[in-house]
Amino acid sequence: MKKDLNKHRVLILGASGYLGNAIYKELGPYFRTYGTYRTPKKEYEKNKQFFHYNVEQDDVYEILEACKPSIIISALRGDFNAQTIAHQHIAEFALEFGTKVIFISSANAFDAYSKYPSYELDKTLSHSIYGHFKIKIENMLLRLPKKQVAILRLPMVFGANCPRILEIKQLISNKESVEIFPNLIMNVTLDKKVTQQIHYIINRNKYGIFHLGSTDLVHHDEFIKHIIAFISEGKVQLKHVFTTNEDRYLAVLPKYNKLPKHLQITSHKVLEELQK
Repeated sequence: MKKDLNKHRVLILGASGYLGNAIYKELGPYFRTYGTYRTPKKEYEKNKQFFHYNVEQDDVYEILEACKPSIIISALRGDFNAQTIAHQHIAEFALEFGTKVIFISSANAFDAYSKYPSYELDKTLSHSIYGHFKIKIENMLLRLPKKQVAILRLPMVFGANCPRILEIKQLISNKESVEIFPNLIMNVTLDKKVTQQIHYIINRNKYGIFHLGSTDLVHHDEFIKHIIAFISEGKVQLKHVFTTNEDRYLAVLPKYNKLPKHLQITSHKVLEELQK
């Protein structure tokens, strides 16, 4: 695998975030990998591969010029308007230099549809500001030559120290209620599975739209109760949130752009990994 090292220059925008950092750790040994960080930390300042970047204040073009990536992975967070401008600049750069853009999108691109799970070629429609924003960036990037774009729609991402689990632990230690959504049917994934999938997409030069959720569906309340069962021995207060009287789906299932079996995951496997 080491022979890949000089093949690509990869820039991860948002490499200090939870998922961005997991991607950086996965790709770092194999490619010339650069990242951006927002909040100054000694470990990032010392790392010559990292650039300080505040999406609201800085021009992304300067970083693109500095490291001339052949692949840009966008795991950015921050102000949506500022992100939109940044992605316009990314698209212009990609068009000029033939750079590939891998955009981390979300199941929320479909949150206006509640009756069914969503597949890669389904029309996007969202009622949320977040979902609207993701759709806007997707559409912008999908105007690039098709081999230069991979849109990765993710469901809820879990991992040993992921923000969601840390938040649940914090609520439990504060003796506050953990919210569960009994009517929400979703799929889930694991941080390290997503990073392996991205590695594969780069190695095999894959492009298009990918739904990187578990191959099966779960109810939100049951899944969260399983997690609570192995992180807390005491009784935990639960707050049942009913956003609708009927079951609603927020799930991104793969149908057309399926990855090999070893890169697929089930909700049971996610729980198994979290218990390690």
